[in-house]
Amino acid sequence: MDAILSRLFSSEEEELYVLDCLGYFMIVMAACTFVALLFQDVPYGRYAPSTARFRVDARIAWFVQELPAFLVPFCLVVWTSSAKTSLLPNQLVIAMYFCHYIQRSLIYPFLIRGGKPTPLDSFVLAIMFCMYNGYMQIRYLSHYADYPAHWVTHPRFIAGSVLWLVGWLVNMHSDHILRNLRKPGETGYKIPTGGLFEYVSGANFLGEITEWAGFALAGYSVHSTAFAISTAVVLSSRAVSHHKWYHAKFEDYPKSRKALIPFLF
Repeated sequence: MDAILSRLFSSEEEELYVLDCLGYFMIVMAACTFVALLFQDVPYGRYAPSTARFRVDARIAWFVQELPAFLVPFCLVVWTSSAKTSLLPNQLVIAMYFCHYIQRSLIYPFLIRGGKPTPLDSFVLAIMFCMYNGYMQIRYLSHYADYPAHWVTHPRFIAGSVLWLVGWLVNMHSDHILRNLRKPGETGYKIPTGGLFEYVSGANFLGEITEWAGFALAGYSVHSTAFAISTAVVLSSRAVSHHKWYHAKFEDYPKSRKALIPFLF
């Protein structure tokens, strides 16, 4: 892959400049997405339009669209001269990324029970985002990110790591609850209970937002921050939409339950 990168960029300075631009561009796109989501839900899952002509099976969609987020970074780490992968801070932040995407791309899709087909346009956009973000995050962390020797003991890194771990565990536990709402053969939606679902409608979204916020804090770069912002924009909107949907569908939906942040929002 070094040969490919050397053809794309005339120098390491140019590639780093492009990586920085990609980070800032993602922040701009997150702002545009925020505005767009005030008027329309992201069209997948329960919000997928029934009029979509081409749709992809839920399991296949999740596997294929998330796989580049694992494969592109894997290739960058294994088949490029990754100058920083021997350093402990870089290794730990890279490990956070891979822990999420190994589960999300190689395990999660095969645990899905049912699931509505994904519209083709949403599917293609998800693939493009995963390639974009996977390259931006791991190329920076594996080849350019320069942390102080004491970074792993810095309060910012420690706090970020704890946030990441808590968010990762909440996300996986919440997904487990959602998968097991219906018994084999059952269809339709049910009210999720247990874990943080006792307090918020979007416990799985809260977990993932927390996870990437921790990643951004530990990684401390425009690239990780951009991803955390983008994640928060999309998933907070989805949590609010789910909250409204649950209240409209179930008369007995808990009135004290919030959308995303326990006791607040």
